[in-house]
Amino acid sequence: MARRSGSAFTGAGTVFLKEFADHLGGARMLVLEWLVLLTGIGAVYTAIQNLKQTTGQDPFLFLRLFTQAQDPLPSFVSVLAFLIPLMAIGLGFDSVNGEFNRRTLSRLLAQPIYRDALLLGKFLAGLATIAVSLITLWLVVIGLGLITLGVPPNGEEVARGAAFLVVAIFYGGVWLAVAMMCSVFFRSAATSALVALGLWLLVSVLWPLIVQFIATAIYPPGAAQILFGQPSLHQIELQQALSRISPSTLFAESLLGILHPTTRALGPIFMSQLEGAVMGTPLSLSQSLLLVWPQVIGLVAGTIILFVIAYVAFQRQEVRA
Repeated sequence: MARRSGSAFTGAGTVFLKEFADHLGGARMLVLEWLVLLTGIGAVYTAIQNLKQTTGQDPFLFLRLFTQAQDPLPSFVSVLAFLIPLMAIGLGFDSVNGEFNRRTLSRLLAQPIYRDALLLGKFLAGLATIAVSLITLWLVVIGLGLITLGVPPNGEEVARGAAFLVVAIFYGGVWLAVAMMCSVFFRSAATSALVALGLWLLVSVLWPLIVQFIATAIYPPGAAQILFGQPSLHQIELQQALSRISPSTLFAESLLGILHPTTRALGPIFMSQLEGAVMGTPLSLSQSLLLVWPQVIGLVAGTIILFVIAYVAFQRQEVRA
């Protein structure tokens, strides 16, 4: 058992190094990197032009680099929420079926490399590629802020920015696992890419509408809700619970708690909960992390579940050419 475990880790490391080098040197990754870089820098540049007027007045000025939006571009985090899934899907949609279509999968598994090591090595290589790209972009944003604003970030801003970076990597891991799962289930790379993109559009665009319809069907609005045009508390709670199935919602709520220190809750708030609270007072970093901890764990758990589904399906497939 110890020899099997050691061989699996050795095989996963070999696959990781090979795939990681291919990702970093490939034309596909070059296109994705420039797409994210140019769009992200454009969003940050427009935010900087607006923030120059508030220098010295905002205690969390550097955090506004990530959240400030100005027409015609959205905020930096909104750009990442759109582009991270595209990057992850672009890296993983043909990770397994591409080997099969090139007739290299059976020869690869004929080597002392187990299936779990192959899948784990490919996943870690894609996740490391996403991490390198996001870290580089994060450093570029910090550098642009230092040069243009002339105000260094304080320790809490750096810590919150690093927490945002970690959550963004976890978010990319979810969609990388989705892409690899589609790559295992579908032998055609085009079908795999279309299904992965369709799932992304479903949970990012259509899911909020579906959730609202389900909540309204289960808890029909009463006369008071129709009169005032406000949903009931049960509708709000059900909508929030169902919407958190989407990784996009978990990512958005995590960033809201981390990058907006004054955020005290991520759901309905009653007046009794605000007794003794000083409105507008920012929370400490530890309290903000406790607030978003369930969302972060949800992203990690979703990644693990999707990877396990892909692993079980891959173990049952016939790979002989």
